[in-house]
Amino acid sequence: MPTVGKRYKAAVALVDPTRAYTVEEAIATLKQTPGTKFDEGVDLSFRLGVDPKHADQMVRGAVVLPHGTGKVVRLAVFAKGEKEREAREAGADHVGAEDLIEKIQGGWMEFDATIATPDLMGQVSKLGKVLGPRGLMPNPKLGTVTFDVARAVRDVKAGKVEFRVDKAGNAHVAVGKKSFAADHLVANAMTLIEAIMRAKPAASKGQYLRSLTVSSSMGPGIRMDVQRLANLFKK
Repeated sequence: MPTVGKRYKAAVALVDPTRAYTVEEAIATLKQTPGTKFDEGVDLSFRLGVDPKHADQMVRGAVVLPHGTGKVVRLAVFAKGEKEREAREAGADHVGAEDLIEKIQGGWMEFDATIATPDLMGQVSKLGKVLGPRGLMPNPKLGTVTFDVARAVRDVKAGKVEFRVDKAGNAHVAVGKKSFAADHLVANAMTLIEAIMRAKPAASKGQYLRSLTVSSSMGPGIRMDVQRLANLFKK
């Protein structure tokens, strides 16, 4: 049976499990918890009132966090000609067309996100079995299949995050690092929360935002006041 360390016990002691915190209070509490030897990530965990088995209740999208995620994103772009030049100038790490596709088919996977121009998607689709399961397939709904390559590259590099509910209606998304200033974490969290609230499917009935917690990589979850947030983002 695993033992609970002193650091985690001290963190748990700072959190009132009977209380629903505001976003600002939750972040402030998280910032007070004992640190680790590395800069922990900060994640929001949503439980939504949707049934993703029905296509009209899928919740998926992307949003650019105002203060980024704190992660260095290695970006691969499928483009050629003028669009290849635009991608490189905008800061893409790897750019190519048939050559890049062949490289990935050969097992190379040293990237964290992808973008493709629409004219190359027919060829990129060959990578579906490789990129799909990893969540790396370019998708027009997420803005990663576009001719506006420069803007897409800048968005990803600036801190664009994707969200998608799992089979149980849950979504887990990173909103930064524990070392971020509290107001930066709050701004990132509110941006993501708004995006997910605005993505509520018309077919979703009853309470949409069932629960929301924030936690650091090695810390306890801190429950937020979902009713307050629901009222804030009423359509």
